[in-house]
Amino acid sequence: MAEIVLEHLTKRFPDGSLAVNDFNLNIGDGEFVILVGPSGCGKSTTLRMIAGLEDVSSGEIRIGERVVNDLPPKDRDIAMVFQNYALYPHMTVADNLAFGLKLRHTPKAEIKRRVGEAAEMLGLTEFLDRKPDRLTGGELGTHPLVRRGLGVERAAGGVTVSQLITDFGRTSNLVASANLSARAEAQNAMATQEQILLEVNQAFFNALQTHAVLRVAEETVNARALVADQIGALAKNKLKSDLDLSFANVNLAQAKLLLLDAQNNDKAALANLSAVLGFSTQHDFILIEDKEQPSVPLSDIDTLIAEAFAKRPEMLALNYQFQASQKFRNAERDLLLPTIRALGVVGGAPIRNDHLSSWYGAVGANMDIPIFNGFLYTARAHEADLRSQAVRDRLADLRNRISRDVRTSWLSANNAYQRLAVTQQLLEQAQLALELAQARYKLGLGSIVELSQAQLQATQAEITNAQAGYDYRLAQAVLRYETTGL
Repeated sequence: MAEIVLEHLTKRFPDGSLAVNDFNLNIGDGEFVILVGPSGCGKSTTLRMIAGLEDVSSGEIRIGERVVNDLPPKDRDIAMVFQNYALYPHMTVADNLAFGLKLRHTPKAEIKRRVGEAAEMLGLTEFLDRKPDRLTGGELGTHPLVRRGLGVERAAGGVTVSQLITDFGRTSNLVASANLSARAEAQNAMATQEQILLEVNQAFFNALQTHAVLRVAEETVNARALVADQIGALAKNKLKSDLDLSFANVNLAQAKLLLLDAQNNDKAALANLSAVLGFSTQHDFILIEDKEQPSVPLSDIDTLIAEAFAKRPEMLALNYQFQASQKFRNAERDLLLPTIRALGVVGGAPIRNDHLSSWYGAVGANMDIPIFNGFLYTARAHEADLRSQAVRDRLADLRNRISRDVRTSWLSANNAYQRLAVTQQLLEQAQLALELAQARYKLGLGSIVELSQAQLQATQAEITNAQAGYDYRLAQAVLRYETTGL
């Protein structure tokens, strides 16, 4: 509470009518005062000037030691009760009383205490759980008085709608950047798929290769076992020496070791193929080999490099990222341009001055001009420009790496293709040498060492020839991966 002093208070409306003329009043601290008079004598106008709802034409209003003529209503700590009760019909008396305190984020314990004290003071304790439609006129009049005493001056709620009219291209650049980034991610997913397909191809051809080596190893064991048996029979009849039998058994043991290694490699290749295909346990697959004759690699390396630049998903993804970075750079530069928006607001005010409407609304346009921002937008634009340059450098580096990888894979494919003829010729010569060594040994013209060497060379030639075909197919797969994709 505080003393209220009105000195020479005058209110003249814009139309010239005089509502209050040189009014003087002194209300002491704690004093109860009633203004009485006929309609239009200025009672409400005086109260509204005290509350700050009307401007003072002349004179002075003091609350305590402070002149409040120019002080807004919310800072005067004045409560005013109007004739209408402005209660929320869906709330109880307690909720209506606590509404203003909740708006001020008062702690729950404090709200409960203050509502209880006010209700007990004015005899409303038994009505706290009731809603306004169950109160009498006198109770309804007391209810807003209590709420005003608890500190509620007004309450309103509404909706604000904002619609961008133009930002001079920033939004369109952001949308374009997002779309290009989405395309880049799609190409990255395609690149991942291509890598998985390459790994499957590598695992598949490796399994075929180990299968072929396993067959060679099995045939080698059978052939050397037959030779060892024959030499053993001849040694019993003293037609061959024990040294010959020993060499034959050594050759057989070497073949068995080769078979053990081939079996282990075959199982490891199947385990790797199972893992690449997504199986947690090893599966025994039936591998079907492509019987098509190998094709000759293209001789024009520049054409392959051009296809790689146009079709490699990594290249396409980075191209899209570069375009997206340029759009985002432009969008960041556009931050320095104005932004124009249409604004609309509409709402209701259940607790308000009686002379005001219960609803409010407005429409308009808002222009934001970035003048003082501490050079933030300039720094962001510079950062986006540097990021765009970094992506451009990465793109140039990727082009160089793709060119290198295509050339390397093309050289590997050509080398593997040329090895096909050489390994086939090697196999034919090794088999011919083995046949001659076997004939010489049977006639007693050759030694067991000569025969063993011929067997070893024939086995190596068979393994090399078997591996060469799959090496070329794998090289072709890698070349396709590096250029047009699998």
